[in-house]
Amino acid sequence: MAVVGVGIDVMEIDRFTKSLERRPRLAERCFTSAEAEYCHSRAFPPQHLAARFAAKEAVGKALGIGMTRWRQVEVIRGRGAPRIALHGIYAQRAAALGVTQVLVSLTHGDAVAMATATAVDDPVPGDTGLAAVAR
Repeated sequence: MAVVGVGIDVMEIDRFTKSLERRPRLAERCFTSAEAEYCHSRAFPPQHLAARFAAKEAVGKALGIGMTRWRQVEVIRGRGAPRIALHGIYAQRAAALGVTQVLVSLTHGDAVAMATATAVDDPVPGDTGLAAVAR
């Protein structure tokens, strides 16, 4: 497995909360219904929305194209680590780069939310990914 690109982003939760209050349609423009539903099921939704916003920015950086179509990068939350689903131009860019997966990590505290994204190509057959680090 080879790393094709890496991105990172930090979002101030208070600043993001104020942006959502000033522009109520911002959340609708930036998040899929599944993302919004997950975030609004949590005790403090702005914290989770800010983390997803940071994740989308980090993915855009990892793919080298920035973010212009927010809903085309989707953070999917299930059991275990969050996953990224790419749609539209982001899926096309990933395919052009040979990216088969975008690994993402999200975190948040009281003041900030942060995300990293690592775009990777096809794994080496039989390689768990740990061997590549140890070489």
